[in-house]
Amino acid sequence: MIELYTSPTPNGHKVSCTLEALELDYDTHIINLTDGDQNKPEFLKISPNGRIPAIIDKSNNDLHIFESGAIMIYLAEKTNKLIPKNPSKKAKVLEWLMFQMGGVGPMMGQANVFFRYFPEKIQPAIDRYQNECRRLFEVLDKHLSNNDWLAGDYSIADIANWCWVRTHNWSGVSIDGLDHLDRWKNMMYDQPGMKKGIKVPIPVENLLKDKNKAAEFIKNSSKIVKK
Repeated sequence: MIELYTSPTPNGHKVSCTLEALELDYDTHIINLTDGDQNKPEFLKISPNGRIPAIIDKSNNDLHIFESGAIMIYLAEKTNKLIPKNPSKKAKVLEWLMFQMGGVGPMMGQANVFFRYFPEKIQPAIDRYQNECRRLFEVLDKHLSNNDWLAGDYSIADIANWCWVRTHNWSGVSIDGLDHLDRWKNMMYDQPGMKKGIKVPIPVENLLKDKNKAAEFIKNSSKIVKK
């Protein structure tokens, strides 16, 4: 049994979608970021950096793992699914996983901060991060013009990038004209476990459609930015 400590964010969804795709049993523990749960001593014992997601694998001597990418690799290797054993093929999966962890995630995260949450609108910062997000999306689009999936077969690399790319509107970044990226993004919804995984721990799909809910979410998220 896996104990999952998470919040409804793209990084949290990376792990819940992976757990669902691998059909692993898990219990969910919601970490309320606005209440500061991530800074409580009991959570810091699991995730020293105070960031979600984190897991405890009860079937493996209560192994604690934090960092979403590390968790995904561990779960994939634990089940021998969604990651190849062949070193060359595995390197390609890790390559695109790191592309998300070092590029897509951080740039979209900063775009969210300055576009949605920061109390002052600093346009050069907004432009800088949104433009870099668009550039990264174009890299993905070009690669997907000749590939169904990011690293040969469907893998954790696809899950990791998708959990962020699918939220592009929240970051204020258009994917207009990126037909291959859009095709892949939509195809991902039909992969096993994805629709369920993005509803863990709670669904937040309608934020852009409901102005009141969006405003409340932005208000709460702004508190985290200030901290």
